[in-house]
Amino acid sequence: MRATVKDVASRAGVSPKTVSNVINGVVFVRPETRERVERALAELDYVPNLSARGLRNGRTGVIALALPDLATPYSAEMAHHFVEAAHERGWGVQIEETGARPEREEQLLSRARAQMVDGLVLNPIVSDEFALREDSAHLPPAVLIGEVEQDRLDQVRVDPDQAAYDMTTTLIGLGHRRIAVLGSPVHTSAFTARLRTAGYRRALADAGIRRDPELEIGCDEWDPHGGAAAMDAFLDRHPLPDAVFCFTDSLAIGVLSTLWRRGIQVPQGISVAGFDDIAHGEFASPPLTTVSFDKPAFTEVTLDRLEARIVDRTSEATLTTVAHSIVVRESTRSV
Repeated sequence: MRATVKDVASRAGVSPKTVSNVINGVVFVRPETRERVERALAELDYVPNLSARGLRNGRTGVIALALPDLATPYSAEMAHHFVEAAHERGWGVQIEETGARPEREEQLLSRARAQMVDGLVLNPIVSDEFALREDSAHLPPAVLIGEVEQDRLDQVRVDPDQAAYDMTTTLIGLGHRRIAVLGSPVHTSAFTARLRTAGYRRALADAGIRRDPELEIGCDEWDPHGGAAAMDAFLDRHPLPDAVFCFTDSLAIGVLSTLWRRGIQVPQGISVAGFDDIAHGEFASPPLTTVSFDKPAFTEVTLDRLEARIVDRTSEATLTTVAHSIVVRESTRSV
């Protein structure tokens, strides 16, 4: 016969309620008690009856994580951290790709409303994609990650304006004056691009450097191919800038490829910087200077907010900003 919660509780020397708390991952359980319960679960080969549990408490034990493009290294790293952290809390994770398509986000919101998942972590990237058309009281438990302008749902993000400001200021401090940014929107109204561009412009203004619109290189395709193509097109028409600040490390890796093919040395001929501090950037040639943040800490804060929202849907929406830092590597140099 299949082991029950009472069997596990008896083996671990705790109450059935404590076993449920460990399985559900919503209520804090002391580490030593959790370890004892988890050992009993393993020894008894306990399999939770998810359908019965859902009928009792209205929860599935599953959350959804929706990222814009699962093919990118950044999404892969973030998905890894979310899955690991969620499993520590006893949650399964349903991973989705929105692809900047609003109908996919609508489907996810509908699933959460129907309690097919307990909550959502969403990463919308363009304003057309993200439209909350419902009364806030009927919104499911959800936390937004990334750089979105809204005030109806909990949100966790790195400050895009300040991070871009800090990177641009770093490049200025290295002696660069003709600093390009790569990733400005062309056909989309991307939140991230707009907010990071604002930080870049603010840094130029504070340093007394006149803004040159030609140095804001448009690119809607935020991957190495898009970065390489955008840099190629720019260099066909304009002189080489002193530095280029790419809005993702993936864009910067594409830029490095274009510069290498053209025989332009980095950082001797031009400094290159990125954003996100993905592993591929650290091991690029040369290693990328980038905007970094603590991804595991970011994940934990997000799941803390989601957990609180699942328990209480009535509190005011919160905005949590995770600290960032500038990591200077060999792709930039002083002049």
